[in-house]
Amino acid sequence: MVRNVAGDMAELDPEDFYLLSGVEQGMRFSEWVRRDKLPDYADLTREEVDYRIDRCLDRELIERKTIQYEGYQLTFEGYDALALRTFAERETIDGVGSPLGLGKEGDVYEAQSFRPLALKYHREGYTNFREVKRDREYTADRDHVSWLYTARKAAEREYEAMEALYPDVSVPRPVDHNRHAIVMEKFVGVELSRASLDPEQAVGVLDLICRELATAHDLGWVHADASEHNVAVAESGVTIFDWPQAVSVDHENAREFLERDVENLVRYFARKYPHEVPRDADTDGIAAAIADGSFETVRAFGGE
Repeated sequence: MVRNVAGDMAELDPEDFYLLSGVEQGMRFSEWVRRDKLPDYADLTREEVDYRIDRCLDRELIERKTIQYEGYQLTFEGYDALALRTFAERETIDGVGSPLGLGKEGDVYEAQSFRPLALKYHREGYTNFREVKRDREYTADRDHVSWLYTARKAAEREYEAMEALYPDVSVPRPVDHNRHAIVMEKFVGVELSRASLDPEQAVGVLDLICRELATAHDLGWVHADASEHNVAVAESGVTIFDWPQAVSVDHENAREFLERDVENLVRYFARKYPHEVPRDADTDGIAAAIADGSFETVRAFGGE
């Protein structure tokens, strides 16, 4: 798990961030940044670089590796610190609170501000970099791809999708974005996988989710990773979150992704509420109806 660096921010000097930014710049060209290049990248003297390296190593913001040369790389903690500093300079947030959810592809924290916000750090590539590099289309055309690039592109894709969809689709309201981090409005509700719905509500909730997917499709987007783990349910309705894998409806695999989204959701509801949602529901038919704007209810695609 990546440590929350919010508590370290007050101890860091501007020159520490110069060094972190220099390492970040160098990682655009190689996985490990040569020590002798850091003065130029960070715009610091060699003596200052030596001092700042020790401070950042002590706080685990960078790591060192000796290969044919002495090289340095940002840790996720260092990347988090750079994003946090930018959000603070923009006065987007005042601080970071308790964790709301920690996972292999993203950590979410309460963000302190004048309204309830959430701060999400993307972690794509941190523990499963080879798999992410293979599966994420935004890495396909690059020879040198680092976890830093992968996480940043995931955050950019998610923020772009939320900006395009909000408020027509029930997604978290996007507030700000920097590097691999997103600030969004904190939404209410319980993750569908942990919710206990009245069985009589099951079809109605599934219909609500499908209608949100239909509106998203009409606006040009397919979630491409929808499941019971990225839908929140509340008395006020549903919220669909986690959009880093979203694709345009013009994408060559958009229909396949939409069908997979529908299959994931219908299969979950059919397993948990078997007397309400038919196991033999025509998921391809539901996806087609979502795509052409004719969807009304899943009951039209299977037995009662």
